[in-house]
Amino acid sequence: MKEIQDKIKEFNEERNLGKVWEIKDLLLNMNEEIGEMWHLIKWINEEKQKEMLEKNKAEVGNFIGDMEYLLLKIAAICDINSEEETLKVLEEYEKRFPIDKVKQFKHGNVKAGGVDDKGEVK
Repeated sequence: MKEIQDKIKEFNEERNLGKVWEIKDLLLNMNEEIGEMWHLIKWINEEKQKEMLEKNKAEVGNFIGDMEYLLLKIAAICDINSEEETLKVLEEYEKRFPIDKVKQFKHGNVKAGGVDDKGEVK
């Protein structure tokens, strides 16, 4: 992941892109990408969602690539090691969402009866 982040940083530096002031626009761009993805699966049941995702696999792949590029570009602008931070978050999630509880409750929305031991994370 760090190697890709460095490549994105280099790509943007060569083009004089990747300035701090661009972050707000990158976030808006991410929102737009999410909206495009959402249009594939909005208002349909899980079975139809799976069908649409498979049918439009190239578009889904492009969405994932766009989102990763945008996230890694923001990380590069902010001088954040995205790989390190992702591993920290995963470690936190392992504590917040214990296997046995998640399998029992099926999700992490506490207000809807799920499990999230966020308060216990240190």
